[in-house]
Amino acid sequence: MSDFIVLAISCIFTNNILLAQYLGNCPFLGTSKKMETAIGMSMAVIFVTVLAGIITWITETWILKPFGLEYLRTVAFILVIASLVQFVELFLKKSIPGLYAGLGIFLPLITTNCAIMGIALLNISAEYTFMQALVASFAYAVGFGLALILFAGVRERILLARVPKPLEDSSIGLITAGIISLAFFAFKGMV
Repeated sequence: MSDFIVLAISCIFTNNILLAQYLGNCPFLGTSKKMETAIGMSMAVIFVTVLAGIITWITETWILKPFGLEYLRTVAFILVIASLVQFVELFLKKSIPGLYAGLGIFLPLITTNCAIMGIALLNISAEYTFMQALVASFAYAVGFGLALILFAGVRERILLARVPKPLEDSSIGLITAGIISLAFFAFKGMV
């Protein structure tokens, strides 16, 4: 049990997929201007990442490895992730149209979000058991959501501040992301 807690803390804080490994930058910068959009994107990423982590682990363990098809890993994982994103997109379009409209182009971008693919590949390369892959997938996604929500809060405050012209919008966003990333490096000594 304590191993799972250490794994979760490590994935959320120490090896945060966004701030320590800097994967998933596009939706991070694109959906972090409003808190509502950031929370919605976080929930969508958590859902897709957990299911992708489970299905890609099963695909790798029960299909690709036994038949010697590891070279098809990338294609298989992209198909799994794309299918899950289509499911989430249809669900949001039917049940929460406001959030669907708010996420806009960034919802389909989850398909190509390197954070989700990176998490699936990290689980496989670390040779996690099923439960470890499940915990790691959830914790990485929670870390992604935490970083996204923190960043959205900071960006909402920045919109009210006077920012020099050359630093407006994406520039100040990247600088702020770097500062938040440095703050997360303080967790390296924890685990």
